[in-house]
Amino acid sequence: MRVLLTIQYLGTNYHGWQIQPGKITVQGCLEQAIQKALGEQCETFVSGRTDAGVHAWAQCAHFDTNTRIAPDKIAYILNRFLPADIRVLKSQQVSDDFNARFDVTKKTYQYQFYASDQDLPLLDATFARVRTDFCFKKARHACKYFLGTHDFQSFCSTGRQTKTTVRTIYAITLDDLGESKYRLSVTGNGFLYNMVRIIAGTLIDVGCGLIESKDIPQIIKQCDRTKAGKTAQAKGLTLKQVEYDKVKLVPNTKRI
Repeated sequence: MRVLLTIQYLGTNYHGWQIQPGKITVQGCLEQAIQKALGEQCETFVSGRTDAGVHAWAQCAHFDTNTRIAPDKIAYILNRFLPADIRVLKSQQVSDDFNARFDVTKKTYQYQFYASDQDLPLLDATFARVRTDFCFKKARHACKYFLGTHDFQSFCSTGRQTKTTVRTIYAITLDDLGESKYRLSVTGNGFLYNMVRIIAGTLIDVGCGLIESKDIPQIIKQCDRTKAGKTAQAKGLTLKQVEYDKVKLVPNTKRI
């Protein structure tokens, strides 16, 4: 059967999602837990790889298994073999033609940061720190320029191949959480390598007066990475939600 997992993890201690020789990764820990829990070597297929230090609130991945354990019980069993900063929130059987990566229709990322002249230990796990002269209103005003379908080559780091750099952003908001804390939320049909972190870095630069809000449309049109802002720190980024148009669930059969 094919099982869909919903996974939450704090990425601080991991070199991203994907298995890498000699490095601790989320996928590596998950597949080791599957082998211990189910007695099988199973390859997991994720909605999208996250980089080193990036977190996930509800990542999605599927794998195929011959286990007789009820699919909704697999999450509980896997968590017994996972480190405390990785948790499977839900496990469910899906149709054999479901693909956690290729069936994605929308993803939402959040980027959190705070303005302070010193590091704040209780925030530093999931928030980045920016300059104290950050202007929330300027940055929020600039968000609107990212909406719609654009060639986002200016907001893509080199290092990964992609057929096209055109993406659609359906929603983007910047919220003031109080006490100089802020949260950027971006929903799109897909994202390029480091795209959300570069958008966040560009908006932070707008808020700090390094880039003018009115220049964002031209930066997008230029398709030149050097024109956009810095790549914001990984620790502020969280994959918040993965959406699928249709997920065909398979009712639990009588299993162990």
